[in-house]
Amino acid sequence: MMFEAVEDIKKNNKVRSVILCSLVPGIFCAGADLKERAKMAQNEVGPFVSKARALITELDNLSVPTIAAIDGAALGGGLEMALACDIRIASSSAKMGLVETKLAIIPGAGGTQRLPRVIGVSLAKELIFTARLVDGKEAYRLGLVNHSVEQNGSGDAAYLHALELAREINPQGPIAVRMAKLAINQGIEVDLSTGLAIEEACYAQVIPTKDRLEGLAAFKEKRRPHYKGE
Repeated sequence: MMFEAVEDIKKNNKVRSVILCSLVPGIFCAGADLKERAKMAQNEVGPFVSKARALITELDNLSVPTIAAIDGAALGGGLEMALACDIRIASSSAKMGLVETKLAIIPGAGGTQRLPRVIGVSLAKELIFTARLVDGKEAYRLGLVNHSVEQNGSGDAAYLHALELAREINPQGPIAVRMAKLAINQGIEVDLSTGLAIEEACYAQVIPTKDRLEGLAAFKEKRRPHYKGE
């Protein structure tokens, strides 16, 4: 179902941003079903983890901004899913952690690669080596989440904050936002000189757009621009 949802988003050029959230109170995603995992034959585990890794990579590769709204526990693969999003918002009480070493395994869906890129190598090693859980406030202090918000009575404070953020993103030029994401994501993996060349290539994509001309016209006419993604 997740693969299908990601494919639908890829095909829909009207999508401006994506919020990843859970309908289960108090849980964002608790990771793999360990009871199911215990019944798997040894030769089934690798392919299962590879499929999870591929799904999370597809999520990471979406061209539009993605926001993880963490209103509850994000453990193991659940946190790995959130790490594949561009922006993370957590309730202050939400518990997060890559807890795999507690089970004598390692994060297998990108956690060993994305966590260091988000919070730095030494802190990522500490969290993974200890299988430590952190709450939303600590996650914010570590730079693991962009925002930590006090949970509300209906248990959806992070989601509501994510909606506010999406409403800030959505009016901006959609092609420009996608190109900015591409330039950042590709540029962060290479040296500065190569990164600047990537930025130049992405900038070239926005020059011939109707949206760019609409932005200039709106500025001149002192009105809000109406971007169509063209």
